[in-house]
Amino acid sequence: MSEICNTCGLPKDLCVCEAIAKESQRISIKIDRKKFRKEYTVISGIDGGEIDIKELAKGLKNKLACGGTVKGNVIEVQGSHLKDARDFLVTQGFALETIELDEKSAIRPPRQGTGKRR
Repeated sequence: MSEICNTCGLPKDLCVCEAIAKESQRISIKIDRKKFRKEYTVISGIDGGEIDIKELAKGLKNKLACGGTVKGNVIEVQGSHLKDARDFLVTQGFALETIELDEKSAIRPPRQGTGKRR
């Protein structure tokens, strides 16, 4: 016997709950700089209760060939991957209209040194 989904009442192999949840998400993708001016792509707005965020992050890291982590409901991957991350999310079933890219976060002026030399 196949298991029944508690939310929609369909068998687990026919369950549409995750597909519906993917269409209702408001996802934000931006670039953040951390220690030593390393860039990270930060994906937020995914509800971890309805979608397996760890499995999604694992697939994203494999696709982009980079490291990363999940902190709460936020996925962080190393490097600047705005458009590639968006394209991956679309292939996973998220609606393109619900994904917002923060292009301004990627364009930051380089940090100016003190001008002193050793």
